[in-house]
Amino acid sequence: MKFRRSGRLIDMTHYLLQHPRQLISLTFFADRYHAAKSSISEDLALVKSTFEEKGIGSLHTVPGASGGVKYIPMVRLDEAEAIATQLTKRLTEIDRILPGDYLYLADVLGDTPMIHQAGRLFASHFAQQPIDVVMTVATKGIPLAYAVAYHLGVPVVIVRRDSKVTEGSTVSINYVSGSTKRIQSMVLAKRSLDAGSNVLIVDDFMKAGGTINGMISMIDEFQANLAGIGVLVEAAGEGGERLVDEYVSLLRLMKVDATTKQIDVDKGTFFQLYNSSSKEETTS
Repeated sequence: MKFRRSGRLIDMTHYLLQHPRQLISLTFFADRYHAAKSSISEDLALVKSTFEEKGIGSLHTVPGASGGVKYIPMVRLDEAEAIATQLTKRLTEIDRILPGDYLYLADVLGDTPMIHQAGRLFASHFAQQPIDVVMTVATKGIPLAYAVAYHLGVPVVIVRRDSKVTEGSTVSINYVSGSTKRIQSMVLAKRSLDAGSNVLIVDDFMKAGGTINGMISMIDEFQANLAGIGVLVEAAGEGGERLVDEYVSLLRLMKVDATTKQIDVDKGTFFQLYNSSSKEETTS
């Protein structure tokens, strides 16, 4: 079937967005649209300029006979701040304060459009790194993990608190909870993760980081590599020792007071890292 250029551009854009960080050859597009490679190159140049102008992402060209193009997700700072502002507005609703100064997050994590956008932010930050899989622990972090994995074009691995017969043989580890200092366990099916895989850990909430530290130990058990850590909300001012040092958070929960009905939320490390990386690009 012969495509008109307008239809070709629409289909090409859709295909690239559906296959982030995957190398796609010019031959593939030429065969798909029955068009000359020179025409495909012109189309890709137009898509690239539009993506970059609108802050959607970028197309990286890989030269050579086995080369092609890769779509790399990207988010502009103003869009990232708008997403963070929307999340902050939701999290500071006073009716979500729970006993013990906890916050109810299930509705936010179940808000598909919002979590989809949060996933874009994490994907834009980690897009240039070699990531083979996104890991999270059951259950609340699963929606966010899938959103991030979708925009990175990689599978999701779910660590569980107890083993399921449907998962076959598993690896089990013990870890110390950062907040309660209790010994807990987590398991992962042996078939879930290959040795040498580059793993991005994603979680919805972090206090001291005990659960994330446990996932890091699990990655070590599988002889895989930690590629990064992404957290939707981190708790600040807990007074205890943080077990995880290097991570990217979208928001920082500064204070929850059930008595005064006060919830204070600030921007997370994502924006500090965004600004520092932008300065490095400017100076270079």
